[in-house]
Amino acid sequence: MRAFLILLLMLCCSLPAKAQSQPAELSAEAYRADALSIEGLINNQYAYLDRFPDSVLPMSVALRAEAGAVSDRRSLLRYAEHAVAALADHHAITGGSFNDSWGLVPSYSDLWIEPEGEAWRITAVREGSPAAGAGVRTGDRLVAIAETSTAAAIAAFWAGLGLEPTGERAGYAARVLAAGRRDRPRDLTILDPAGTERRLTLPNLYVAGPGDRPPVTTREVDGVLIIRFNDSLGDNDTVAAFDAVMAGALHGQPVLLDLTDTASGGNTVVARAIMGWFVDTPTAYQIHNLPAEERETGVPRQWIEQVLPRPGKRHRGSVTVRVGRWTGSMGEGLAVGMEALGADVAGDRMAGLLGAIYDHRLPNSGLVIKLPTERLYAVDGTPRETFRPRPE
Repeated sequence: MRAFLILLLMLCCSLPAKAQSQPAELSAEAYRADALSIEGLINNQYAYLDRFPDSVLPMSVALRAEAGAVSDRRSLLRYAEHAVAALADHHAITGGSFNDSWGLVPSYSDLWIEPEGEAWRITAVREGSPAAGAGVRTGDRLVAIAETSTAAAIAAFWAGLGLEPTGERAGYAARVLAAGRRDRPRDLTILDPAGTERRLTLPNLYVAGPGDRPPVTTREVDGVLIIRFNDSLGDNDTVAAFDAVMAGALHGQPVLLDLTDTASGGNTVVARAIMGWFVDTPTAYQIHNLPAEERETGVPRQWIEQVLPRPGKRHRGSVTVRVGRWTGSMGEGLAVGMEALGADVAGDRMAGLLGAIYDHRLPNSGLVIKLPTERLYAVDGTPRETFRPRPE
């Protein structure tokens, strides 16, 4: 008997970790409860409710009906994607996705599109992207997606959620539709300023991304040390790579920090490590505000974050920061912070992503909803999303 128990214990201990930790399937009621909680979660935690009438998440009969029909993990995730999309905020996303989910903007997009009267103007094209390789240029227009006019495709996008394609929703949907579904090529019709119309089949950036790259690449032009961040502000290895480059910089050498490919954002550890090379004393670089705490307690909360000097690491040459539409989130925070330190920030407008993301986990399923929960400001009080660089 004892030998049998030992054998049984050994078999149990040898089970793969995944098999041991597999969660039990929830009831339909538990998934539905999570779905129904999302509206309250957003209304409690989202930092930018003042963008909407009555300062609440825009809801519709269709969205509420979808929430009430949730019965499993798949339908919960699909509803969560729809509820978050109702914010028309590229910085608000779900922690999970489907193979056919829409591509994230700006991380997996290569066209920045804005409404201009009845037209849909391409105002920026991502460097080195499939769209750029196909000859799409700033100033072109997006006139159709598949065989549907852009305006009709945008209207259909919002009609599926029971919402109207008004205000910020129009440009948001145009950029999402141009990024395409993650599991298929994009079918886009482009009209150039000369009136030439081209129908293009472009891979999405989930399959046609840049591949493996070092955290930073460098070159020198007319004595200026140019350091380009390869969408690496979320990679802690970037700190060592940047430190190595700066350690080799000449005394007083002008430096250009190229943040035009930082669409996926990053973390403050990397950003503060970079900024730490350019200060002698603790220096304010960003203001944080937490509306959720004021909603809960009635007492507002706001604080200033500082960057600190890094012992043995100090560069005294002039610094320019180059930005563009694919400078996103922490890239924007780094640009705004560097301006507070005296750098010249130049280029196109940035992505304009709202606030700082917090992860909010639904109580039953554990599904994560990622919401801008802090408002962020430059040290002069300018909202980060409205910051304007010097035009080049």
